Amino acid sequence: MRAAAAAERAGIPSVSLVCEGFAGQASSTAEGLGFTHLPVAILPGHVNMQTYEELKNNLLEVTAGQVVSGLSEQPEETEDQQAEPHPSEIVFTGSFEEVNDYFYDREWSDGLPIVPPTIDKVEQFLRFTDRKPGELLGVLLCDRREATIWTVAVNGVMAGCRPEYMPVLIAIVEALADPGYGLEHTGNTPGPETLIIVNGPIIKQLGFNYKQGALRDGFRANTSIGRFLRLYLRNVAGFLPHKTDKGTFGGTWRVVMAENEDVLAEIGWEPLCADMGFAAGDNVVTLARYTGGDTIANASGTSAERIMPYVADAVLRANLGWHLTFTCGMVVGTLRPLVALSPLIAGTIARSGWSKKDVRQYLFDHARLPAHEFDKQLFQYLHGADHPLRTLEERVRLGEIPKLFCESSDPNRMVPIVVKPDDFMVAVCGDPSRDNGYAFSHNGFIGYPTAKRIMLPAKWDTLLAH
Repeated sequence: MRAAAAAERAGIPSVSLVCEGFAGQASSTAEGLGFTHLPVAILPGHVNMQTYEELKNNLLEVTAGQVVSGLSEQPEETEDQQAEPHPSEIVFTGSFEEVNDYFYDREWSDGLPIVPPTIDKVEQFLRFTDRKPGELLGVLLCDRREATIWTVAVNGVMAGCRPEYMPVLIAIVEALADPGYGLEHTGNTPGPETLIIVNGPIIKQLGFNYKQGALRDGFRANTSIGRFLRLYLRNVAGFLPHKTDKGTFGGTWRVVMAENEDVLAEIGWEPLCADMGFAAGDNVVTLARYTGGDTIANASGTSAERIMPYVADAVLRANLGWHLTFTCGMVVGTLRPLVALSPLIAGTIARSGWSKKDVRQYLFDHARLPAHEFDKQLFQYLHGADHPLRTLEERVRLGEIPKLFCESSDPNRMVPIVVKPDDFMVAVCGDPSRDNGYAFSHNGFIGYPTAKRIMLPAKWDTLLAH
């Protein structure tokens, strides 16, 4: 639809081919792009689940006629949508229950009770930033709605955040607005969820949990800020289930991950923010989108050499299949697997003299699979098992992917799942006394890791003290 909108603005008529399950999303996306009507032609069913004859018949009997109509007929005029209220307008007055019913009926909540965003509560949040309420942070797809300091505060109130979380919330929205993150893909079919990772002194200042239960709800900063992101995606970016959010299954919003920077300093490892271009000690949020992951249970051993095989195997298994299309498929070199290590595991590895760079190099050298299996995965997830696709060997010869994916013609040669060692991301958090970790399944350029500095107001310390 975005391509069709660009064509229409250039004066070129268009018709978009849409599987019937995405018809509603196509309409909502067109409206977000500023078009009350963009012609579409429906493909009945799903193209990946039809035989050649079924697809041919559906295209000829249904789709072709709609393509002709879309290109030759003037669309009917539709009434303009009702204007949205002004950001500071009072939209409803009532009891707590009545406010929540009103918000739920208009799809402004995630199904859980929200804190009514009164003007007084919003202004309490604004005290924790030196930026103006109307300052524009970006224009967010899919609805192309403006993200402002004011809307950040409103959704922060609704999510149950505390006012002092405001600088973190602003940095999160700045990351969402960064084109490199790929916000427009948030409603895509695999249904990935965004993870927020926090670094810096602000972890302790705001009371983030980074020890036992590091990824579980129950801690206000971790939980409410994670919920804020989901509400902001809904209320400002415009991702609504059954409409613009078409995740086949999806998941619940993730709580914030905060690194254990005390342990990092003790073992001599830099925090994740340093890997993202900032300095140790900076207050930073990093966003990335993951389709899932798996626990690395009981990775026991007295040395890095004993532990790392467990870790490499888990990272490999978590990022097989669909995820390999981000290594040598759709956008080459955009897979960024994340592994979170408990302090016990990280400490044991560090005592072996290993740095985080050594960990990433080990993962690059050992989280591998046979070339023929890599080819098989790409065949299946890019074009289907019955369709031809160039092998790794052919793509290296054409210069499409790095030579490391074809260092010989042996189909059993072991190839990496990323393009370079630094593509692996390593974080440290969780129960300090347990030998566990967690391997996340990254969603490539459809949610690429993006980091932003958390900008504190000039009177931060005074505000926190009160």
